[in-house]
Amino acid sequence: MKLARCVDEASDWMKSNTLQSNPDKAEVLWCATNQRQHHLLTTALLIEGAAVTPAKSVRDLGIYIDADLVMRTHVQRTVSRCYAALRQLRQIRRSVPPVTFQSLVITLVLPRLDYGNAVLVGLPVYLTRRLQSVLNSAARLIYHMRSLDHITDALATLHWLRVPERITYKIAVLSYKVLHGSAPRYLGPLVPVSDQPGLRALRSADTNRLLVPPIKLSTVGSRAFPVAGPRVWNALPEEITSSSSQMTFCQRLKACLFWKSFPDIII
Repeated sequence: MKLARCVDEASDWMKSNTLQSNPDKAEVLWCATNQRQHHLLTTALLIEGAAVTPAKSVRDLGIYIDADLVMRTHVQRTVSRCYAALRQLRQIRRSVPPVTFQSLVITLVLPRLDYGNAVLVGLPVYLTRRLQSVLNSAARLIYHMRSLDHITDALATLHWLRVPERITYKIAVLSYKVLHGSAPRYLGPLVPVSDQPGLRALRSADTNRLLVPPIKLSTVGSRAFPVAGPRVWNALPEEITSSSSQMTFCQRLKACLFWKSFPDIII
């Protein structure tokens, strides 16, 4: 009964917004933690007379979402596309000047790696390493390095943040945009601690800290932007969060995350 009601409510919402579903392209995704995957229904649902079988993953705006929300499929597709671009670039490496080749790698590989990476917050380590392998391979290709050569100096010279810091950078920039009214409405609002009546007496109320809402599931809830955004923001130094412009904020944020990625590098 609950499932049928959800389908009916979705159909009513689409009709009220003058939208029409396409049963031939419609997909159903039941989301649950990995421990509860076996409780999900596998039977087909009737949507406007067409039977739609629940999928293991779906694509929305180029981002693949798994039923367990681990983002495994998205990482696999991203890594595959990036390596395909690197293989093509390897074939022309000796035909173009080094500066041009570096620009091609930055243009054709890094946007694929960073696309939608705000949804990758809280990614398991083994998936983060797969994304990092793309970044390492791109740096080795630029500098004609072997697969066993140490990569830290190359990444630092290119001023490329590691994958965890790239995700943190995106979350922090989105948080700044939300707080300054330049982000899509569906991302906000983020609540400063100073706006909470019961917390105004706290020392943190005099800073730019944000309120972290309570969550029910630490495995999934902590990855939602209303939670991840304040946590990333609160971990930043106040000199960054109090920046007067987005350009200044991004410059200070990049410098902070760079030294976090490469604390022992002197350039």
